[in-house]
Amino acid sequence: MGSESEKSTRVRFAPSPTGYPHLGNIRTALFNWLFARHHSGKFILRIEDTDVARKVEGATEAILDGLQWLGLDWDEGPYLQSQRLNFYREVSNRLVREGHAYPCYCSPERLEMVRQEQMKRKQPPKYDAHCRRLTQQQRSQLEASGITPVVRFKTPSEGQTIIHDLIRGQVTFRNSTLDDFVLLKSDGYPTYHLANIVDDHLMNISHVLRADEWVSSTPRHILLYRALNWEPPHFAHLPMILGPDRSKLSKRHGATTIIEYRDQGYLPEAMFNFLALLGWSLDDKTELLSREELVEHFSLERISKTAAIFNKSKLEWMNGVYLRRLNPTEFSRQATAFLDRDLPSSVSRPLDMDYVHQITLLLQERAKTLGEIPQLANFFFFDKLQYESSLLLAKGIDRESAANVIQAAIQRLGNIKTWDAGSLEDALRPLAAELSLSTGSFFGLLRVAVTGRTAAPPLFQTMAVLGKDKCLNRLAAAWQRVSADAEAD
Repeated sequence: MGSESEKSTRVRFAPSPTGYPHLGNIRTALFNWLFARHHSGKFILRIEDTDVARKVEGATEAILDGLQWLGLDWDEGPYLQSQRLNFYREVSNRLVREGHAYPCYCSPERLEMVRQEQMKRKQPPKYDAHCRRLTQQQRSQLEASGITPVVRFKTPSEGQTIIHDLIRGQVTFRNSTLDDFVLLKSDGYPTYHLANIVDDHLMNISHVLRADEWVSSTPRHILLYRALNWEPPHFAHLPMILGPDRSKLSKRHGATTIIEYRDQGYLPEAMFNFLALLGWSLDDKTELLSREELVEHFSLERISKTAAIFNKSKLEWMNGVYLRRLNPTEFSRQATAFLDRDLPSSVSRPLDMDYVHQITLLLQERAKTLGEIPQLANFFFFDKLQYESSLLLAKGIDRESAANVIQAAIQRLGNIKTWDAGSLEDALRPLAAELSLSTGSFFGLLRVAVTGRTAAPPLFQTMAVLGKDKCLNRLAAAWQRVSADAEAD
């Protein structure tokens, strides 16, 4: 696509701090970043913070944190629109002066009344251009009454505006469907439409890659560029991200902000790879791609025109792959932060790093997220296990039999000199046959006794890490449980 890189590539990510950065926002940032890096261009960060009423405390910091976590480094910025108001007012004044815009004095009540009337007549609600027809004398009278006007753009009422979208192709809008939209609000702050195009022009943005939802705003922006005699950038509108049920991605599909995924223990490398494949693909089979490979292969031609479907299971699978790729020492280091954060306060700190490393070696193959580690590993840290004693029973093993089996295991284990996985298996596997039990039933009983769970990492490795004293103490506690239950029967 020749227009992808005709001139120096400069793209921008321009979030509004009216909420925390969700996956759609961050995917937009990632596509812009990949496009810039592929073309050896610039990635510019601009915070569009002119909607003062809806600004969320801490949102700007969360946006920066999310970008930094994913390694989406910016070359310029962050620019804050709230510090650039003079540029927007200058352009607004110019548009009024040159006859492309006008002051509007309509009250919110009048605008609502017009809207209700249009809806009654089954017309699409839009501004009726009332103030466009005011005489200079009428304007002067309204100014004298103390009304602070907004500034509206004079949208042509006839003809059409064509967008040449790099993903969707040609999109045509009839100008009669557009209204005289607001450029400058009565508080002196610009609307998105004005600030956006002024900054894109002043920052020499070559390509605007943004969400699909902005397609309907683009004809307004094209008309503004024409009125100002500025060359518009190339536009590419990215497909939406939908939930598995094809509805808009929301809380019911799981976490939605990038910070939540970080805090749940997803790796930035996995999230980067996953987000890159939401609406873009290298081919129909490749799913694991490094950052360098994504930069090398990224192009607008391979962005889908249809919505991308968010698949939590695929993200978990991919994160598991990236966790297993980590050096065991690095996995242990990262897992420790989550253990420290989420293990109960009753577990003494600081954690024993050698012990933690032995535990994480057992869990690296099993974990899908780092956030799962404390739950998978907590039995290693407890003095007493909480579980239903019925879990110690299996087919052909009643309470009395269970007590005898546990007693036999305690005796056999008490004689072991070298406490490692191999020695434990050599001692316990023959014992199952001696007790006329299947290894499944016998090992299942032992697993519950030493971990409090029916599913845990491999039994002998787990027992080796727990150590002889802890295992024997837990078996003794299990024996007391079933013995007490047997007596109660």
